[in-house]
Amino acid sequence: MSRPQTPYEILGEDGIRRLCETFYGIMDRAPEARELRAMHGRDLSDITDRLTDYLVGWMGGPPRYAEKHGGVCLTEPHAPYHIGPKVTAQWLWCMERALEEIDASEDVREMLRVPFQRIAQAVQNRDTDDSPRDNPNIIAAG
Repeated sequence: MSRPQTPYEILGEDGIRRLCETFYGIMDRAPEARELRAMHGRDLSDITDRLTDYLVGWMGGPPRYAEKHGGVCLTEPHAPYHIGPKVTAQWLWCMERALEEIDASEDVREMLRVPFQRIAQAVQNRDTDDSPRDNPNIIAAG
């Protein structure tokens, strides 16, 4: 019996890059991702490259992110941002739309659904959607 293919083997690096470009394109234009988009700079090319490198290794390919940036820690780079349930849901929504737009098979989407939920939840660092501007009791990360 043969082993199941990894998402990397199915999508390849080009497919993962298309996924990331599509993800950030959706995030950039969709009003449903307004709060998520606000956490990013004007130019999305560097973050697209970083996510691509991360997902290539995470999906079973070469460890591109670690080779370029050292260790892989998801929480530390996101710590300065207020990431509550709404932003987490927006990230997942954009990723699901991106998978649809690149015509990823239902098998691939199902294969990635729960792991993407785990990633999004690991990066979430707040239990509420209040931002420091909305709630003086929340101290902004500095």
